[in-house]
Amino acid sequence: MIKKLSIIACFVLGITTAQAQHIPTQFLDEYGSARITTEEFSNAHDTVVIINHRIDDVIWARYVYRIIDMRFKQNFQLYFPVLSDDPDYRNLFKVITDAVIDGMPIFEKQTGTIKPDFKQEPAAKKVIPGMFLQGNPLDGDPDLDISTSNDMVVHYDSIEDKFSFNFYPYESLVRNQVKYLTQEVVFFDKHTSRLHTKIIAIAPLYSERITITDSTQVMGALNESIMFWVPFDLLRPYLAMQYAIPNRNETKRVTYDEFFQKRLYTSYIVGEGNMYNRWIPDYAKTYEDIKKEQDRIATELLNFEQDLWEY
Repeated sequence: MIKKLSIIACFVLGITTAQAQHIPTQFLDEYGSARITTEEFSNAHDTVVIINHRIDDVIWARYVYRIIDMRFKQNFQLYFPVLSDDPDYRNLFKVITDAVIDGMPIFEKQTGTIKPDFKQEPAAKKVIPGMFLQGNPLDGDPDLDISTSNDMVVHYDSIEDKFSFNFYPYESLVRNQVKYLTQEVVFFDKHTSRLHTKIIAIAPLYSERITITDSTQVMGALNESIMFWVPFDLLRPYLAMQYAIPNRNETKRVTYDEFFQKRLYTSYIVGEGNMYNRWIPDYAKTYEDIKKEQDRIATELLNFEQDLWEY
């Protein structure tokens, strides 16, 4: 009798366990189409994880400024698609635009430098040179007059206090938005015994207004082309909800947040934190010297962690 009850109990338990198991989603739907669209994968978006490092554990830190150039093949997934009406994918600039419309704060750069100015109030509702929000015409420079409604990608309604997206000028603007500037901090945490790299802020650069005839004009052009700065941690929830367009493998889904956290992009250094408040093009006057300085800084960052463990 006890043996029979044990068999029945095991049978019931097996049925219950089978019913409780997750039913896997089939690759093909009822119409025979592959379930590889963004909507099908949206339920599996990653979670934004922020690691809080204690200030007492950080024994070394260094600021670095990098350029992410969309013309490099490794960064194509950040640039495409350029169309704003793609039903499944948005490029990085469209994600940032939608985040601004949703109310994400953006900031100006500091006076006389390219550094972000997070101490001032957010600049989402006023005109910034190179920015695409509504405002009054800028004096003396018709190229920066964005007060005409047909030229604005993002409209701000002061009565209803909300933003809206303008489809028509977007594609013209986004095709020339081929670079981003990032502010990063590289630091060593003795608690984890490793070197960490954290993106602090990211700024779209509008390359259509850049004219460079020699290396001495690099910093002036870079300063002029900055649209605005975005605190990267405020942008991450929007990046985590958007998959990058696949590259040769439709089943390989990577969100923009994963793309940045895994550093799947390529970039080059334009400056570092230093007592002289100088950027590489300020003192390296030829392209060969600029490349040498970029390699020097990159090598120092690469060797720092290794040198800590030498005896």
